Amino acid sequence: MLEVLVLSAIILLICLILFSVNVLLKKNGKFPNMHVGSNPALRKKGIKCARTQDFEAGIQKNLFERMQKEA
Repeated sequence: MLEVLVLSAIILLICLILFSVNVLLKKNGKFPNMHVGSNPALRKKGIKCARTQDFEAGIQKNLFERMQKEA
């Protein structure tokens, strides 16, 4: 049991080091932004994250329009 725990901790440590190599070796290195809205190809197609789309849909319609749609 202890061997498995130590082995998994070592594997996690190695993965963490490999993920951070790019950030540590580059000048002004940063982790890449993985949000949908920051992807130029998706923005060009008009695809946004679900939260942004829900927010924009709620702003565009007032309460009366939303109630009419549900009825």
